[in-house]
Amino acid sequence: METEDFGADAALFARLRAVWEEVDPAPADLVDRMVAAVAVEDLSREYAILTLVEGSTLTAVRGETDTATLQFSDGETSVLLHVTTAEGGSHRVDGWVDAEALAIRLIQGDRDWSAEAGAHGRFAFEAVPSGVSRMRIVVRGVDGELREFQTPQFEV
Repeated sequence: METEDFGADAALFARLRAVWEEVDPAPADLVDRMVAAVAVEDLSREYAILTLVEGSTLTAVRGETDTATLQFSDGETSVLLHVTTAEGGSHRVDGWVDAEALAIRLIQGDRDWSAEAGAHGRFAFEAVPSGVSRMRIVVRGVDGELREFQTPQFEV
């Protein structure tokens, strides 16, 4: 008896699928577009360029703070970070983004900090403890579309 119910259900679902394919068919290139969209998203996340710019030799003369300058880019958006060690061992992270940033977050494990971009895309985080970090920024592209820019992990 269960076999008959299964066959009837399968036939009903096949008819239902045929109706939907006739009334509202999927675009012919849907699969190709989705594969391309996922591939582009992975590329922008996985292949973001990380460049460590060595500190100037004048930095050591002017103070005893440790600094690092990091630059990230995915080809559309670039972010520059300047990490400075503050008193007590915490860090200050100053940053600049070259796109319209709607949300800026510094993520470190389960903790995260938010900032807003000021003039010229400038933002800052204070009292950040040492640890592996990542930036996530929601930007508006030149086409007006929102997208997330995410850096690879880096050490603060």
